[in-house]
Amino acid sequence: MLTILGFTMIATFLVLIMMKKMSPIAALVLIPALFCVFVGKGAHLGDYVIEGVGTLAPTAAMLMFAIVYFGVMIDVGLFDPIVRGILKFCKADPLRIVVGTALLAAIVSLDGDGSTTFMITVSAMYPLYKRLKMSLVVMTGVAATANGVMNTLPWGGPTARAATALKLDAGDIFVPMIPALAVGLVAVIALSYVLGLRERKRLGVLSLADVLTDEKQLVDEPETETVLVGAGAAAGGPGDGKVRMTKTTGGAGSGTDASDGDDEEEDDIRLQGLDPNRPTLRPKLYWFNALLTATLLTAMIMELMPIPVLFVLAAALALTVNFPHIPDQKARLAAHADNVLNVSGMVFAAAVFTGVLQGTGMVDSMAKWLVDGIPDGMGPHMALVTGVLSLPLTYFMSNDGFYFGVLPVLAEAGAAHGVSPLEIARASLVGQPLHMSSPLVPAVYVLVGMAKVEFGDHTKFVVKWAALTSLVVLGAGILFGII
Repeated sequence: MLTILGFTMIATFLVLIMMKKMSPIAALVLIPALFCVFVGKGAHLGDYVIEGVGTLAPTAAMLMFAIVYFGVMIDVGLFDPIVRGILKFCKADPLRIVVGTALLAAIVSLDGDGSTTFMITVSAMYPLYKRLKMSLVVMTGVAATANGVMNTLPWGGPTARAATALKLDAGDIFVPMIPALAVGLVAVIALSYVLGLRERKRLGVLSLADVLTDEKQLVDEPETETVLVGAGAAAGGPGDGKVRMTKTTGGAGSGTDASDGDDEEEDDIRLQGLDPNRPTLRPKLYWFNALLTATLLTAMIMELMPIPVLFVLAAALALTVNFPHIPDQKARLAAHADNVLNVSGMVFAAAVFTGVLQGTGMVDSMAKWLVDGIPDGMGPHMALVTGVLSLPLTYFMSNDGFYFGVLPVLAEAGAAHGVSPLEIARASLVGQPLHMSSPLVPAVYVLVGMAKVEFGDHTKFVVKWAALTSLVVLGAGILFGII
């Protein structure tokens, strides 16, 4: 019964948010509360929620201060050179823009943290997607899938969990998997190429002058639309250091005062979405901010302190040095408050979902049912079975639940048929491209929140592509004899 209720609860949640019948926050709270009553443990709902909140509180703290830190770094111009380089490559070609999104997400993912990857990627690419009227779910889908492949880095989480659960060396798990993961990354680039071609076919290839032509068209009854342009444009809000351009649409008869667009450099600046004159820039502190960020990432990789503590300290230091005046600090915090509130609220709502799943025993029952359902004849192929099961299990469960609860059982079943625990551990990593879009992953709410994309729309778009990428990694692992 618990197994049926568990799968029903997850299916109900996904259906309601994909059909946009409920907001993700409401669905994450109300649906598990209702099913907790169905299970007959409504009296323990408070305990389950408090336990879930306690488990996710460090993650929520990390995300809150990470958003503030990277928001400040974007405001002061730390990432402007990187963004200009990516956007110079992208120009106004939708194909290049989608491929650039995948490359940027993969590069930034080297820090091992999905939230920071999504903040930097969306802040860089969002203005360009909006300006060219490109599909934002393409951006979120490509970024999430690229980050999912890179999430298998030893300091990214899953590899370390697999190594801990099975008492193996993380290097022994990860290093042989590199060829298969490289194939997975190539698959993401190929996917971005295909999606980019589709966007190019829909929109055409534009020059910088073409993009700005809309602003110069004559109209009868002008209607003004405000377009936010600036680093972190997704954050929104007044006083945020962004410039605003007006676009005039309608019939013929009147026009705008836009420049003639002959100066390509000026057009390029406007298209990039990076205002070179925004008041929050701190060019004299560029190398201090670069060193601070490098130190932060190094400390994260070396695990010198818990990640939430590192971000709390770094955010406080970044605010104090870059904006020594209290009103300026308040303005920066206010500029990023929307993102902080949306993401932290989503994380705590997810705590209700995970708390009920764990507390009622639904997760354990679902996992046992899946493992018990494996035919005896599949014993010698437990590595392949583990790889296939990693897709749904890491999507419907947290990484902790899968790697510490299910993986040891799969490894024990494999060992009985002579399958090495190392093969089982490597196979368990292939589901990560799909896992990064799971409703139980806090970072995905950073992605969809900053990109102003409905979680249901993101889910409908990305699941098939992420699952395909995971299967490509699994196939490559089998072909290379790694799994």
